Amino acid sequence: MEFSLSEDQQAFVASARAFSAGVLAPHAARWDKQAIFPKDALAQAGELGFMGMYTPESAHGLSMSRLDASLIVEELAKGCTATAAFLTIHNMATNMVGRYCQAATVEQWCPDLTAGKKLASYCLTEPGAGSDAASLVTTAIRDGDDYIVNGSKVFISGAGDTDVLVVMLRTGKPGAKGITALLIPADADGVSYGKKEEKMGWNAQATRMITFDNVRIPEVNRLGEEGQGFAIAMEGLDGGRINIATCSVGTAQQALEEAAAYVQERKQFGNAIAEFQSTQFQLADMLTELVAARQMVRLAAHKLDTKDSYASTYCAMAKRFATDVGFKVCNDALQLFGGYGYIKEYPMERHVRDTRVHQILEGTNEIMRVIISRKLLMDGALEIIK
Repeated sequence: MEFSLSEDQQAFVASARAFSAGVLAPHAARWDKQAIFPKDALAQAGELGFMGMYTPESAHGLSMSRLDASLIVEELAKGCTATAAFLTIHNMATNMVGRYCQAATVEQWCPDLTAGKKLASYCLTEPGAGSDAASLVTTAIRDGDDYIVNGSKVFISGAGDTDVLVVMLRTGKPGAKGITALLIPADADGVSYGKKEEKMGWNAQATRMITFDNVRIPEVNRLGEEGQGFAIAMEGLDGGRINIATCSVGTAQQALEEAAAYVQERKQFGNAIAEFQSTQFQLADMLTELVAARQMVRLAAHKLDTKDSYASTYCAMAKRFATDVGFKVCNDALQLFGGYGYIKEYPMERHVRDTRVHQILEGTNEIMRVIISRKLLMDGALEIIK
């Protein structure tokens, strides 16, 4: 096994690090405080190729591996967690369009999506269908060469600010096989948006409900075949779990670096608090767990890239572990800052707020445990890890 990064990968990291430090980090606190969705920054990310990282080259993307993309996302998350997270959602939706839409639809949308000139939202969750995504009820009924869409989606990142929606809809009988994916222009007649949700974190991207009222969408906007939507959604979520796990690792790395610098400056009882053994042990545990999480994420990304038969299980394990560790490292870093960590003058409380939701989205960590344990009981641990 080779753990060192190639020259190309090091170049990706350097480019992402410079963009993160120069474009994202200086504005992250303001975006969070004022709930600003930084479209200009996302457009700049598009100029670097970051808005179509693993979208196929035939759809104007870079066709990166998921491992290479994760290296970039980790650096971006150090600058602004919420913006990096939205960027990964956009990448997931754009990749779906590029892989599964008809050529004419790909050419209509993907050049601007991969350039960051237009933005995409991914719409799966409904008021009554969260962890049980296969129970969704928003419908798309055939009417000649069109579909008529009715229903609603909730907790949609970027809703109201994006240009296109990749939507999972009920076209058939109950269950996973009755779900189809459609591309819906965000400004289509009959599409409306709810209020901007007031959230604990991720304030640099809007979260809204979307309602579809007799929205007419041509068949050419379908992704794949009828009934293929759930498979497309689950394929996307494997990568999405890598993405959100990577955002946790990147943010936790930033929090650890800030905490390590702070404890060497802050003095109590006549000494820098870094000289206290309890502080040193805390930092050692934070770093150890963070490195373990990073390696698990990269392993899962490799499994996904090589189409390993247990890739979904590895993605679930990586998501569960890295998001738990990421939140814990950020929370421990806040503790090392003491009272200063709790006030908004310092970024630590934002790191904590922004990473908390990672344990919920892309499948809650409880659902990750269900996925992992089912596969373990079905095939056995030795089969999974060999």
